[in-house]
Parts: sequence; structure tokens; C-alpha cells
Amino acid sequence: MPLPKIGDIRGLSDQEIEEQIIATKKQLFELRFQKATRQENKPHQFKHARHRLAQLMTLEGERRLAAISTKQDEKTLSSTAQEDATSAEATAEE
Repeated sequence: MPLPKIGDIRGLSDQEIEEQIIATKKQLFELRFQKATRQENKPHQFKHARHRLAQLMTLEGERRLAAISTKQDEKTLSSTAQEDATSAEATAEE
């Protein structure tokens, strides 16, 4: 069974990603619990769940950074527009 690809989750919404992160963390907890109680488990499931969690958290971080970057760009553009307007007023007064 191959590891899940990040392309599979790129189409999810932010809410769905959060739900998937919670579900994957629960799955890891259950796997650790099964291992601790010596129940039958499949060791490769740990790797797959950790890999999936890393992908989800990476995507969440990328989106968070993109949102911050967009906000900073908007602030920069608005402050540049204000500076241009101020300099235009100063030039008009002279």
C-alpha cells in the first residue's frame, strides 16, 4: 500500500483539513493504544498516519503563510497608495 500523496489533499477546504488533522491524531492515538495493550496491529499504519499528519500540517501551514503574506501585501499596497496621495497633495500645494 503506497503512502498517500499530498496532491490528494490539496483540494480540501481549510475546515476539512482541520477535521482530517484531528482524525489522524485520533488514529495515531488508537494505534499507540493498541500497541501498548499488545493488541494485533499493523506497524506500517504508524508510518502512513504520521506521513498523512505531516502532509496535512504542512498544507495548513502553507495556507496560513499565504494568508499572512496576502494581508501584508494589501497593507503595503494601501500604505503605498497613502504615501502617493500625500506626496501628490504636497506637490499640488507647492
